[in-house]
Amino acid sequence: MTDPRRPDDEADPAAAAEPPRHTLFDDAQALVTGALFVALGLLLFRKAGLMTGGTAGIALALHYASGWRFGVLFFVINLPFYWLAWQRMGRRFTIKTFAAVALLSLLSDQLPRLVTIGHVQPLFAAVAGGLLVGAGFIILFRHRASLGGLNVLVLWLQERTGWRAGYMQLVLDVAILLASTPWVSAERLLLSVVGAAAMNLALAINHRPDRYVAF
Repeated sequence: MTDPRRPDDEADPAAAAEPPRHTLFDDAQALVTGALFVALGLLLFRKAGLMTGGTAGIALALHYASGWRFGVLFFVINLPFYWLAWQRMGRRFTIKTFAAVALLSLLSDQLPRLVTIGHVQPLFAAVAGGLLVGAGFIILFRHRASLGGLNVLVLWLQERTGWRAGYMQLVLDVAILLASTPWVSAERLLLSVVGAAAMNLALAINHRPDRYVAF
């Protein structure tokens, strides 16, 4: 007779077995889908003149300040973080992260040629863009990948300390947003905070280490 005090997965050995690993195809579609979601979210941000956090936010601020291509800036800024990823998160994580960063860099530069947005309401861009970026991050995180930079740092800290990646990312993102004030108006900055909150709320709720283990 099953002990009612024990969880079902403890009572059933098959349920407690290690889940199957992601296949190469699983990971490939996740990298493409996750990068595309993030690229669409960033497209909304750029159309509305908003900012975001992370290395994408740093690249976006430099894009606004210099006019240089966002995709190139994003790719170059991430280069120093691959050493940390290789040392702390392993070879597979680093390779998949490099592929995700390259995909996002390419998609970010090509999407404006494929998708024409005549007008977007800034508040909608903040919320929808934030949720799209957050959903893209979740897809990548669950396949042991990221978009480099600060994502690598917060994922490593989450695995080492149990701190929520979403909350840590939020603190860093707010700092980046505040540093962008020379190029972004106060109104757009406030809406950017709304976008960052939407993104990180999606991460904090949906990406918990005790709910999903990626292989």
